[in-house]
Amino acid sequence: MNDMTVMTQAAPTVLKDEERTRCEVWTRVMGYHRPVTSFNKGKKSEHRERQFFVESRCSA
Repeated sequence: MNDMTVMTQAAPTVLKDEERTRCEVWTRVMGYHRPVTSFNKGKKSEHRERQFFVESRCSA
């Protein structure tokens, strides 16, 4: 490929539900890591409501 080559985007691949791999989400709670699937109903609700901190870059 040279610098004159134009890359075209391929159509995104769409997977069927049965083709997907389940992802286990872990989070840090009280100093140790636990899978979210092991949380009780109230803790799962609290986890969904969390707001994540995003640090913006400092301009010098």
